Amino acid sequence: MRKVLELFSGLGGWRFALAGRGTVAAAFDISPAANATYELNHGHKPFAHELATLPFERLLEHQADTWVMSPPCQPFCRMGNHHGLEDPRSRAFLHLLDLLDQHPPESLVLENVEGFQGSDAHDRLAMVLDHHGFHRVEHRLCPTRFGLPNQRPRFFLVASRRPLTQPSLPAFTPQAVAEYLDEPEDPSLYLEEGQLAKHKPGLDLVRGEGFRTACFIGGYGRRYVGSGSFLVTDRGVRRFSPTEVARLLGLPESFRFPENLPLEKRYKLLGNGLSIPVARWVLGHLES
Repeated sequence: MRKVLELFSGLGGWRFALAGRGTVAAAFDISPAANATYELNHGHKPFAHELATLPFERLLEHQADTWVMSPPCQPFCRMGNHHGLEDPRSRAFLHLLDLLDQHPPESLVLENVEGFQGSDAHDRLAMVLDHHGFHRVEHRLCPTRFGLPNQRPRFFLVASRRPLTQPSLPAFTPQAVAEYLDEPEDPSLYLEEGQLAKHKPGLDLVRGEGFRTACFIGGYGRRYVGSGSFLVTDRGVRRFSPTEVARLLGLPESFRFPENLPLEKRYKLLGNGLSIPVARWVLGHLES
């Protein structure tokens, strides 16, 4: 069974996606909210060590053969600054690239926004992997291909010293949005008349009988336009709850947040999260 390092671990999406394919030897994240959520759901607290300064000995001591990671996407995302490796938020990834070049693991899996592909970070990673003779596959995948009514296109890279398996892509028809809604709903999520009047022209409005929601980003709790979908009901227009967004990401019904975690931080963690069914399929490339 694989021993995995979960880097930029967030709420533990890769750990959910592993689903028995391996064990997480250690997780790393500097967000207290993420680490508290991770510990609550997985019974294991990540190391709150800044990856940009992590000595390689700290990784070696866990004797892991696989690295999984979702580095910060802001340097590459559509609404970001597109500064790539020059962005200060890429410091940790740059440091990991150096460590990868010095002591490469047996395999590596990475997820990021579509803009990562073709970036200077992507080119640098590919160069290191090719130098060490890794087999490599890359995908652009969306959860709608896996039966989820959520448009969240992402880039995935899988690399291994061993030949990679090529799993068949599933052929699901997305379920209706209504299947993912809370019962009962939270009335506090409804927009007030003034909010709705101001922002409605730019909102992505969906209904329960529909089969699509937009990508929910980390700023969904604060922003309106371009942050994710809003649900139209007979009562009015409301945000999706964190529980509903978690379902649309494929997180299990048992998933929960610490009770005292503010709503905006819940949305932020989910906006930085993985689509679990997609990540699970991607990990299938490592099955031999």
